[in-house]
This record gives sequence, C-alpha cells and structure tokens, in this order.
Amino acid sequence: MGYDLYIGDYAYSSWSLRGWLLVNRFGLSARSKMVPFVERDVARQMADIGAARTVPTLVTDDGAVISESAAIAEELATRHPEAGIWAADPRARAIARTLVAEMATGFTALRSECPMNLRVCYRDSAPSDEVRADLARLETIWAYARAQRTTDGPWLLGEYSAADAFFAPVAARIAGYSLPVAKDAAAYVAAHLTDPAFRRWRAMGLVHGPDLPWYRKDYPTRDWNGPAPRAAKAIATGTPENEACPYSGKAITHVMQMDGRIFGFCNPFCRNKTVADPEAWPAFMALV
Repeated sequence: MGYDLYIGDYAYSSWSLRGWLLVNRFGLSARSKMVPFVERDVARQMADIGAARTVPTLVTDDGAVISESAAIAEELATRHPEAGIWAADPRARAIARTLVAEMATGFTALRSECPMNLRVCYRDSAPSDEVRADLARLETIWAYARAQRTTDGPWLLGEYSAADAFFAPVAARIAGYSLPVAKDAAAYVAAHLTDPAFRRWRAMGLVHGPDLPWYRKDYPTRDWNGPAPRAAKAIATGTPENEACPYSGKAITHVMQMDGRIFGFCNPFCRNKTVADPEAWPAFMALV
C-alpha cells in the first residue's frame, strides 16, 4: 500500500512525531510531505487535502484522509495487523488504548508550558505546580502499565506499541526541559532517547528548516540529555553501505565515515544555513 504522511517541522511538531513513529517504528512506509510551521497557517496549506486541517494527516492509496493520530493508529493497525501496533494480549491492548486516549486529551499544562523543541535542552525550566502535577500523573500511569506487562522490555507494555509512540514527545519534553521525574520514569524516558527511530527523527529536526523563535524559552541551556553523536567525518570518495539517503530516501550525493563504515546521504536534505558546510553534516547524521 502507498501512503502519504503530512507532517510538520521535525524539531517542533510533537503530533507529527507520533504519526511518523506509527509508520516507521512498525516497519511500514510512507512518503513524508512537509507542512512547514514557519508559514504558521497549517490549515491553509492543507486546504486541498480533503477535510484535513492538522498534522499529521495520512492519505491512503484508496483516497482515505485520516487526520487524527489515534485514528491513524487504529487504521494502520486494521490494515496491517501483523505490524504489532497494538499488543496481541487483550489486557495489554486495553491498557495501551486507555493510555493513548489520556495522552490525546490530557497533560495540558505540560504540553502548553513545555512545547517540544528538539534543537535545545534547558538546564532549569522552573516547572509550575500544574506541570509537576502532570509529571506525577505520568509516573502513576507509566508505573501501572509497566506493572501489568506480560513481556520483558523497556517499553510500557514490554514490546513497543502505539502507546509508546504517543508518549515519545512527552519523553522529549521531559528531557528537553530537564523536568524532574522518578527513577523508573526517567528510565522510560531514556529508552525513548536511545531508540534509533527517535534519534533519526531528532537528527532530521536538527538539520531541516529554520529555528522558529516562538518555540524558544528564556531558560538556561545545557547539552542534550540523550546520547551524544558518534564521531564521524565527511570523506571525498567511498562506497556507501546504503543505497539511498536514510533521511530523505533520495539519491546519495555525499559520503561520510563513521566507526570504520561508510554511509551515504544527500545534499538537498541539509538545507539549514547553519549546517551548509558539508563538514558539519556528519555530526547530525551520526545521531542515528
């Protein structure tokens, strides 16, 4: 099946991250269509896509337009039951669906006071009492889910499910704003930060599009809480292991060396003027 997935800016669009993970984390594929936030009016940019007004929006090859992340999860699970988007165990599946529903409608203080911004990490964001209450609720429901799991693993119900895709941007907020959470919750956040799919999304967020000043906060900054980029360098020639750019899917135009291996990527993806020098690109590519 062929899908088009309309997403907002990688660095800032938390709901787009959820939609992208629902496709990429479960071995599905879709052509990503960017709706840049720099133009602000997302609904206007999507005026020709059925009744869509928000990102993410998934358009199927049979013309269905799905504009809510929870609906995308359900439809993909229906069309691809083998993908494991929901847990096979009925009890675990029920818990996951409950968690997704609460995430979609709750945690308003955390979401409004700490907008996702994958380009910066704050040392002290002075969370309000309302944000701390949201964090306490997260600790409660995460602990409950992990206590009920029937398989081992770092995720809420053992194996990765739609519930984890929905909480990935929450993990990004907790890490990006250095928010205080208990040990078990911090371990769950760390699982997201080290997840290859999440790291790939964040790497794209670092190199794609301009900084959007309305997402910035006046807090002291620090280094990113997740894994540091691996050492890499641009090289003039070499035979890459991959056949297409892992970020854009386009033809390879440049190569880099990392850990004794050679990988290729494309020039057009790295448009941000802050990484215009090819020598800077491997630092971002090495995040994955």
